[in-house]
Amino acid sequence: MVGPSWSPIATLRHIVKEDSPVQLKMPKSPERRWKSRTKQDLIIEVWEELDCESVGSRELEQIQKVLREEFGEGGRESPASIARTVADEGAVLRHPEVFACDLKWRRQDLEDRSFPDRLDFSNLSSAFESVVKLEESRLAFQTHSDPQALEKLRSVVVASRNDLSLRARSKILEAREKEEAKEVLHWLTVWLQAPELFSDWLDLRRRSPEFRKKFPSHIQLAADERG
Repeated sequence: MVGPSWSPIATLRHIVKEDSPVQLKMPKSPERRWKSRTKQDLIIEVWEELDCESVGSRELEQIQKVLREEFGEGGRESPASIARTVADEGAVLRHPEVFACDLKWRRQDLEDRSFPDRLDFSNLSSAFESVVKLEESRLAFQTHSDPQALEKLRSVVVASRNDLSLRARSKILEAREKEEAKEVLHWLTVWLQAPELFSDWLDLRRRSPEFRKKFPSHIQLAADERG
């Protein structure tokens, strides 16, 4: 469900605690092979291996490093997301460092030329994951009063919306693909016009009878993923 607490940024406001930095403790052997096969499990495994009393920027960056080494480009994970995962396991977060580290990562991520390519609006499921990323970044930039980053993020969305507009009118795509393109086009239009209301609006939209009737396979897929 998408709602006000959907973003890790909002979640962290309720769970973070301040603490002093600690010395990192990583595996003695550089040949260390991790047992975990999923990103979430690996985040927890590395955090446990660090054996730290609290988590801040250095710990988050170390976990990101291991994720990249193990999963390559597929291991990209924001500091806020990592912080939320370890906090759920009982980690104490160093509040200022978590927010500073996440903001720094999102700014660098936005500057990366491949950022638009990592947003996938080709179908409803990937589009939902992409708008989650967009909204997390928007909240981070807004929280830290970064109008330049917000404007750049907006320009990325405008470009994606223009591409979707072409897909929605395509004469070679199947009817289902064009319907999905029109739907996601609607999502991005609302995001651009009323970003503050977007997460609540999208939650209601995906629950509406019209949406459920139009995209039953997407509803079933979302239910399977939650299960």
